[in-house]
Amino acid sequence: MDTILVLMILAVPAALFWSSGRSAAEIALLYGQRACQRAGVQWLDQSAHMIGIRIRRNSNGWLGWERKFRFEYSHNGDDRYAGHVVLLGTELVGLVGPMPKDDESVVSHQ
Repeated sequence: MDTILVLMILAVPAALFWSSGRSAAEIALLYGQRACQRAGVQWLDQSAHMIGIRIRRNSNGWLGWERKFRFEYSHNGDDRYAGHVVLLGTELVGLVGPMPKDDESVVSHQ
């Protein structure tokens, strides 16, 4: 009886961790898709894979899970590049990937 109770108590945090991870993966997927659409490149494999996780403090000072996801894109279908989405909880804290074609605010030639 005690074993079942302990297992049930341990199952709740595990289920919450898994659920928050799935939610973060879906959010990372959307950010990767949007980045590819804005840059006019092809989003490959229709997926984002978690490649890292660590505990970090958010802007309020609370501890949270920072998850790093990888997605791939192509400019012409013959090449393959990797992009990364970094989420702290469900908040976007980093995006490395395709740049919009006509974004002159990033690089200014004066």
